[in-house]
Amino acid sequence: MSPRAHDRIAEAGVAELERMRKIRRRLHHEPEVGLDLPVAQKEILANLEGLGLEVSTGESLSSVTAVLRGGAGANAVGADSAPVVLLRADMDALPIVEETGLPYASKNGAMHACGHDLHVAGLIGAARILAARREEIPGTVVFMFQPGEEGLGGGRMMIDEGILDVADRRPVAAFAIHVDGRTPLGRFTTRPGPIMAGVNGMRIRIRGTGGHAAAPHLAIDPVPVSAEVILAIQSFRARRIAAHDPVVISIGRITSDSAAGNVLASQIDLEANVRHFSDAARVLVRDELPQMVRGIAEAHGCEADIEFVPSYPATVNDVTETERAMEWMRSTVGDENVLEMTEPAMASEDFAYVLEQVPGTLVFLGAKPDEVATDDASGMHSATVIFDDEVLGLQAATLAGLAWMRLDEETKRRREGGER
Repeated sequence: MSPRAHDRIAEAGVAELERMRKIRRRLHHEPEVGLDLPVAQKEILANLEGLGLEVSTGESLSSVTAVLRGGAGANAVGADSAPVVLLRADMDALPIVEETGLPYASKNGAMHACGHDLHVAGLIGAARILAARREEIPGTVVFMFQPGEEGLGGGRMMIDEGILDVADRRPVAAFAIHVDGRTPLGRFTTRPGPIMAGVNGMRIRIRGTGGHAAAPHLAIDPVPVSAEVILAIQSFRARRIAAHDPVVISIGRITSDSAAGNVLASQIDLEANVRHFSDAARVLVRDELPQMVRGIAEAHGCEADIEFVPSYPATVNDVTETERAMEWMRSTVGDENVLEMTEPAMASEDFAYVLEQVPGTLVFLGAKPDEVATDDASGMHSATVIFDDEVLGLQAATLAGLAWMRLDEETKRRREGGER
């Protein structure tokens, strides 16, 4: 990718800023939760119309897929061998009542508290930037607009519906940018290897007999047994799992079937959230933690029913692709604005499903308003988090630039290798 091409992409990002800002604010004002997002889908389709892209929508979810076939790749290595790069944006909001006071704040009880409205607007901007330069693009770009990221596995569903093969061959790389409301505006952070945790659930039911609170000796009370189980789970995490392979196990919900304070429950339900980075740790928790829980329950005369609920795998950045992306970003925005994370985040992200099958990189981009101090900035999933949509120009230009850079490198490699 020539310096001049990069400059034109950066200029195009600035030129598209106002359009993207309007898109983002419309989406922010009318957020949708889950897999069925007709408002967002309509907005995306309207803004891709006329760009000459191959556009399709999902069958089981309101996703949008668009394919741009560049002219330079076909000319260099043949249309059947032109490389493919995938760019992804998630679309869904959260069931949070917004408290930002912004003039375009949501009023419908949902909120784009994770910045997905910016992700959609930024990817639309990247599509427009690249489409305007179609004949120069050295390959094919797939734009993936995905609902259901917040715990529903929309990324996996789009893979099942063929997103990775929509361009007739698999992508050589995949990129996604996620904004962050606590990082200074315009600063990129990422890391090779694990960047976000995998997450699973565990439902535990401890069954006793119930009885009168005045006569616990005549009943089998599951409450103290459940308390012992909760403490034992923390010991399991600390003593059964290697310290260099982090796992977090949190009990997020405890309920009983007791009808009153003087009635001993006959059963207690616990719901645990398990976060991990390695498959070995996930398997250890899945297979051995239930054995421990059953043993504790049986020792007290109770029974335990346990269900392990798989959710997202760990998000693992490809080392080579990430180092390549960081080098390119540093050349465009300076070393001081591209930082390598020292530790992965314990939150989860279903771009993990794409990265399980395609080498690629998830990058965080700071979107904290300059006037907000870091200590005062709210984090993602907060009712008061604010993202500065001034970041959209850089976001769109970076997505477009990463795709172009990677296609350019791959096309040159294939041409030099005689591939057609």
